[in-house]
Amino acid sequence: MAGKVEGKVFVVTGAGGAIGREIALALAREGGRIVVNDLGSSVSGEGSDATPAQQTANEIAALGAEAVVNTDSVSTWASAERIIQCALDHFGRIDGVINNAGILRDRMFHRMSEEEWLDVIGVHLNGCFFVARHAAQHFREQKSGTYVHMTSTSGLYGNIGQVNYGAAKLGITGLSKIIALEMASSGVRSNCIAPAAWSRMIGSIPDDTPEQKARIERVRTKLAAHTVAPIAVALSCDDSAGISGQVFYVRGNEIMLFRQFEVVRSVHRSEGWTPQSIAEHALPALKASLHPLKQAREMTTWEPI
Repeated sequence: MAGKVEGKVFVVTGAGGAIGREIALALAREGGRIVVNDLGSSVSGEGSDATPAQQTANEIAALGAEAVVNTDSVSTWASAERIIQCALDHFGRIDGVINNAGILRDRMFHRMSEEEWLDVIGVHLNGCFFVARHAAQHFREQKSGTYVHMTSTSGLYGNIGQVNYGAAKLGITGLSKIIALEMASSGVRSNCIAPAAWSRMIGSIPDDTPEQKARIERVRTKLAAHTVAPIAVALSCDDSAGISGQVFYVRGNEIMLFRQFEVVRSVHRSEGWTPQSIAEHALPALKASLHPLKQAREMTTWEPI
């Protein structure tokens, strides 16, 4: 029986470990041919090493599938173009992009440096755009293609110490939605996954308190990286035709669909508003519908299933 993505070619960025590796392997098991992209840098983005990407490619080859290693960075226009060109040079086409590469430079907002801000935005948001953009014309010409971008509850809900990462990840949801809108006529789909799973980035979170230690241990033991791979494959295959512009949250064996921004309540004043009337009438009327100021870890109150 043919696999779900038999013969299709995918670029998986950040495929040298954890979530990216599991997605690359899952696509390969379903017949995909994979460009295993990974710069091989540290969690904070320093250095480079081809070993992680080569190890993933070796595992794919052991499955009897095809893979090629690419170690270009996603964070510049030219290097991202080389990632897509790698697929074309080796496989002659490109059918899907999994935008997974990422780094962390966590710091409280009032202490964050220009470099810490720009580096994280550069890899996550710019990287998603650059890689997706260079695949776009090929998708348009063949009237097909899929994008799966990794977002995060740090952007969707917020997380203390991650203003750079959260801003980038929320930006990715806007990027994905507009790609979905603009490229629908070309048969191209774009979706986001917010994964709750063990990765190098999760492993770098400080564990200075008993609560932090318990949280990290819970993620490590209950939320394995391989649980994210099935939905990435499903969103990349023809069975998910018609599903685009969505944001999914994966936590262990749970798959949740996020409701995106929508008007929850409105107030009207025929004579218009003044600062005083807003303070006296509009804000009190809207107060019951205000979104609570919670961190990402407070969004689900039940244990992973």
